[in-house]
Amino acid sequence: MKALSQHRHHPMAYLVILLLALVATGGIYTAFQPRAAEAEGSSQEEIAAGQQLFVANCATCHGTGGQGRTDADGNTIGPSLVGVGAAAVDFQVGTGRMPMQAGGPQAQAKPSQFDEKQTEQLAAYVASLGPGPSIPTDEAVDASKGDPVVGGEIFRINCAMCHNAAGAGGALTHGKYAPPLTGVDPRHIYEAMETGPQNMPVFNDANISAEEKRDVIAYLDAIEKNGSPGGLSLGSLGPVTEGVYVWTIGLALLVGCAVWLGAKAK
Repeated sequence: MKALSQHRHHPMAYLVILLLALVATGGIYTAFQPRAAEAEGSSQEEIAAGQQLFVANCATCHGTGGQGRTDADGNTIGPSLVGVGAAAVDFQVGTGRMPMQAGGPQAQAKPSQFDEKQTEQLAAYVASLGPGPSIPTDEAVDASKGDPVVGGEIFRINCAMCHNAAGAGGALTHGKYAPPLTGVDPRHIYEAMETGPQNMPVFNDANISAEEKRDVIAYLDAIEKNGSPGGLSLGSLGPVTEGVYVWTIGLALLVGCAVWLGAKAK
């Protein structure tokens, strides 16, 4: 008892007790905390298959554990994917932006390299690395349940400065651009708002609620279905483009008429 009492009052005893308490707390938290992928209903088989696809196709840039990679100068080769969630993977891989064919200021959309099942497996694996935005449900992206009027107002306030009020896209700086939003899967539009790919800011539920995101999808769907009520849209790029068309075509016609009249006079 005397020896035990001496150890109890040893200066290192409090540190040992603190370390044991931290280890116990961490162990209990890990035991009762559900994994991100399990919360989304992904099985261990899907996660394992996704890991194999990841190592074979993505690890060159993003690292074998999705932790990201940098070159010798400290420049980022591929960012960390821990915590980006399944939605980011579904958007980037589903639109063909990832894997990139070549380096550049911005990843371009192209036919997807993976089928739907493989995309789900990749998303399950990345989701297992850390919690993040999940893939939206069919109801969340159903344009028929949204309000295009409200969506149009939200879009003009938050999105039109880059994507144009008609969703036709536009140029940004340093070779980057905001892509057109016509013909885009509604799920990918929702995921882009939720994850903020490329130069796009993140519009999570604290900025734009899930219902408002669906309203934006309804607005873009209405634009695509209604077309251009005024006739030829000229790319829907606004009065500058329309003015260029008018001056170019108008002046060409005037010069052509002047040349023709001059030839007839001779």
